[in-house]
Amino acid sequence: MPRNSQSLAEATPEAIARAGLEIIQSRGASELSFRSVAAHLRVSHTTVVRRGGGDFNGLVELVADVLALELPEIAPGSGNWAHSTEWRFVAWYTLLTAYPGLVMLRGPRPWLGRRLLTRLTEPQLADNISLGLGPEQAFVAYRELYLYTLGCAGLVEFRDRKPTQLRTRAALAALDPDEFPVMATHLDTMSGLLTSDEVFHDGLRRLIESWAATAP
Repeated sequence: MPRNSQSLAEATPEAIARAGLEIIQSRGASELSFRSVAAHLRVSHTTVVRRGGGDFNGLVELVADVLALELPEIAPGSGNWAHSTEWRFVAWYTLLTAYPGLVMLRGPRPWLGRRLLTRLTEPQLADNISLGLGPEQAFVAYRELYLYTLGCAGLVEFRDRKPTQLRTRAALAALDPDEFPVMATHLDTMSGLLTSDEVFHDGLRRLIESWAATAP
């Protein structure tokens, strides 16, 4: 693999992570590997392993942590609770859907990278407590918003919406209308909503409104 001292020097952990993000965005999460990152940066596989987390899970964690740098810095108490909460989670959802498959690559492991904790978790918990929620309620509210956002970002196809809609519609059309009368008669509605961002936004607003209503 062609490489030089300059490319080797520039193969920092952050550069490795950003190369990983570019690969996920342009080619899909299944293409992320130490070798694909090494080829992208024109350095050796060994260099990427050594500086990129040591194993594949470490590489994915590094990629996720650098992604969190793109989140806006919204300081606790800097605005209306509902607006700040929606802004934070919409920003995170937008980032995750820009890199489809990353959520599934990480699997069930908690998102505990320092940058995500700094930009999302800590300020949101602080705002939840300022809203009047107790510490336990503040964490439960955060957890619900967190899991909802991850689920919406991870379980919807964002790379190729139209083919997904067509496949879904074909599968629904094949259902026996006597056995599944609702699904079989609402093909366009159901297939369109399966890849709609508006479903996420509507659900997020409902969650935020429900927690705002519980505040003293």
